Amino acid sequence: MLCAMGAGEKCDVAVIGAGIQGAGVAQALAAAGYQVRVLEKSHPAAGTSSKSSKLIHGGLRYLETFEFGLVRESLKERATLLRIAPHLVRMVPFHIPVYRGMRRGPLTVRAGLCLYALLGGLGKEARFSTVPKDGWDLLDGLKQEGLRSVFRYYDGQTDDAALCRAVITSAHELGAHVMLGAELIAAEADSHGWTLRYHQEEAVHELHARVVVNAAGPWVAQVLDHFTPKPPHREVDLVGGTHIELEGTLDQGIYYTEAPADGRAVFSMPWKGRILVGTTENPWRDPDEVQPTQSEIEYLVETFSNHFPGKSTTVVDSWAGLRVLPRAEGAAFARSREVVLIQNHTKRPSVLSIYGGKLTGYRATAERVLQRIAPSLGPAERKADTATLRLPDLSQ
Repeated sequence: MLCAMGAGEKCDVAVIGAGIQGAGVAQALAAAGYQVRVLEKSHPAAGTSSKSSKLIHGGLRYLETFEFGLVRESLKERATLLRIAPHLVRMVPFHIPVYRGMRRGPLTVRAGLCLYALLGGLGKEARFSTVPKDGWDLLDGLKQEGLRSVFRYYDGQTDDAALCRAVITSAHELGAHVMLGAELIAAEADSHGWTLRYHQEEAVHELHARVVVNAAGPWVAQVLDHFTPKPPHREVDLVGGTHIELEGTLDQGIYYTEAPADGRAVFSMPWKGRILVGTTENPWRDPDEVQPTQSEIEYLVETFSNHFPGKSTTVVDSWAGLRVLPRAEGAAFARSREVVLIQNHTKRPSVLSIYGGKLTGYRATAERVLQRIAPSLGPAERKADTATLRLPDLSQ
């Protein structure tokens, strides 16, 4: 799958980054029949694409910020992934306990779940219920003091790194070439696109691309610094999200709880024989230095122990990823999670940068990128449709 190209190679599109967004773009472009090269300085899913909350979800909490389009798209993409990657994505029960004094009371939560079900087409997977009081004892030791109601609905869970690897493998099978350990040094514009110079295996190589897609995730701004002339860019904030892994298990599914400190949503879920708890939101500057802080670990431990007082709070592991959010005043929790695409020309772009993006919506984002840059590439003979193409099972 992984190869080093010789000097002077040419392609239709060069994709910078092999996280889930870059992998999705490479797959979509290769499926559309274009010659694609992927430059990845490390390995697929090296950054946030292996450090997310492992959820393929519709974004229930985005209803609070009225992002109905994002929720609708996410639910549609969840359904697509359940069809094309049943070995990687599965529906699991989610529980929302509602306590006295919480910012979101039972009526608010019920209204949100009703709207969520409506946006999901009122199908079987969109339905929700309330857990009867005599069933609360079965909920993994969930604290019952002050508990008013428990709602149950279903959403998706995945192994984010495995999903990313499957998508980039699919891109390769469709003809994309993936170069690992390939770090961009410079990109210079000419009348036919961009000449890229990159470092790989102690040598400098050149690659000419008609279009460049910057899918470097938290490194998106750093990548643009290598371009001459520098393309348009967007001011963003990098927001660190820490997860912790605790001893023990949760047998009844995932819990969507409210942190007592600030009312933020925190997930607690079973994950590979442990309990995964996350996530936080902490401003960060250098994407190469992101790591959990002690205060974030304590915040997550406090939130978990508040809801599961009988469970162990021994932290076995902790890690952090980065969100790319539009620069704005106020808490990161309230900012839009819509992906932003910035290109250097409106009609025929030669460079396009992806800011943000969700794991669930990677395929929809890739299709949007394809639509934006297709006028610069011209027609090609389509090989496949990513909405129906089954992702490879790499575990076999």
